[in-house]
Amino acid sequence: MLALLRIKNLALVEELEWHPHAGFIAVTGETGAGKSIILGALQLLLGERTDRSIVRSGAETGSVEAVYHLKSNTVLREILEAQSIESDGEELILRRVITSSGTSKQFVNGSPCNLGFLRELGEHLLDLHGPHDHQSLFSRDEQTRLLDSYAGSVNQHQEYVDARKKFIALKTERETLFSDEQAAKREQEMLSHQVREIEAAALKAGEEEELIRHHRIASNAQRLHEVSAQLVAKLSESDASVLNHLAETAKLLKDLAKLDPTLEPLMEQHTSATLQIEEIVSEISSYTSQLESDPKHNQMIEERLDTVQNLKRKYGSSIEEILIYFEDSKARLEKIENRDERLKELDSAIASAETHCVKAGRKLSEMRKASAPKLSKTISTHLRDLGFLKSEFSVTFEPLPEGGVAGFELAEFLFAPNPGEPAGNLRSIASSGEISRVMLALKSALARQDKIPVLIFDEIDANVGGEIANHVGEKMRELGKHHQVFCITHLPQVAAAASSQFVVVKEIQGGRTLSTLREVRGEERQDEIARMLGGKKPSAVAHAKALLNA
Repeated sequence: MLALLRIKNLALVEELEWHPHAGFIAVTGETGAGKSIILGALQLLLGERTDRSIVRSGAETGSVEAVYHLKSNTVLREILEAQSIESDGEELILRRVITSSGTSKQFVNGSPCNLGFLRELGEHLLDLHGPHDHQSLFSRDEQTRLLDSYAGSVNQHQEYVDARKKFIALKTERETLFSDEQAAKREQEMLSHQVREIEAAALKAGEEEELIRHHRIASNAQRLHEVSAQLVAKLSESDASVLNHLAETAKLLKDLAKLDPTLEPLMEQHTSATLQIEEIVSEISSYTSQLESDPKHNQMIEERLDTVQNLKRKYGSSIEEILIYFEDSKARLEKIENRDERLKELDSAIASAETHCVKAGRKLSEMRKASAPKLSKTISTHLRDLGFLKSEFSVTFEPLPEGGVAGFELAEFLFAPNPGEPAGNLRSIASSGEISRVMLALKSALARQDKIPVLIFDEIDANVGGEIANHVGEKMRELGKHHQVFCITHLPQVAAAASSQFVVVKEIQGGRTLSTLREVRGEERQDEIARMLGGKKPSAVAHAKALLNA
């Protein structure tokens, strides 16, 4: 349920904090008092677009915030988890800020989001019905959806939709595979050439770096020989070599150690240094002997590098990428080469998918057709309560032999509000006042199946009065047992049936007009009902008291 609505600096509202109750809530007030701002604020939280004119004059920003108690709404929790939005599972906080420059920011549980996400949440939070919000009821797709809700066939419809998608996807794949045989042959030739070319190269990961290293060594073999020879000479072969000097210094250290034995560790260090120099000389000599200056070997390395570069230009920026391209091309080639086998597999899969689709669609049709008479009867009962004493309501079906997104048929609601007149579709038969009551009858019939927790009716009771208004109020009160129901109304009979009532009042404070909202109870509520009846005359007060007692 909606537990809190907070509005700040929007239109005539300077600051408003509303804690609505559960059940059926009536919102009343004089025409022009600002009742629509409540509706407008909620629409903002449903992702409706707006402009800067809604921000109260003189304010930099306007904002609206709502807190919903989620209870067991697992769908909303899954939506929040999919967007990685934190939730304690109990509350949902929506907030939207509009600046005087026209920009807008919106937040869900403190996390920023876009308007599309607000709209997605809104579809599961709130159902709004106003004087111009009944157009969807004229759509046969919407009528079919409503029938599915009543029949409990929503999941069956989804099963059919999923089966149909799979069936269509398989047919599309087969058509694509079969449609252009010449293109398939051209692709097969190209892929065969590419696979052979890469396969013949026998590339290995990391090979290019090793080739570059060997090429650099081979290209500088002569210089490496020269430098190595100079180094060996300076270390060991010349008269002034390092090792000759180390031999001399070894004798001197030995003399020192004879005079002072504490210097003997230096002898060990000197010996170790000498051995390290000898090891360096050995390593360089070994390295020099292994250096190749064979022109044929150098040419082989260069040719291998050219092969790698050529393949890189065609298939990727590195050997690793070329190898990935190679595996992908092999897979594609195998798929084309197994084209006939794949066509057979697809034929079998298409037949199976079609069987599943038809089976799911027929079961869906059975559920719909079994529930249609029950829905017609239930809605007719509600319509009689709402003043259509001898009206007729029925559900018919338009067959869709090839099937569609809706299934193998579309439902159509037929309505005859007056006896003796033929039934027709809602668009051509129902007036604005009649369609409002049809909508209320539908909502009443679907109260237990409807998963949307909050219903808002904005003057849905227009063009009705008298005893019918009493029935409208009763229907709203019944809906309030399964939903949180808000009704913006001018009818005292409807307002009196509400479990709680709030009044919007327009006042002037500090030379500025503003709208406020407050709950009315007891005598104050009785006075408001009397005002709606025409004033505070004793007869109006008595009538108001009777309505509330009833």
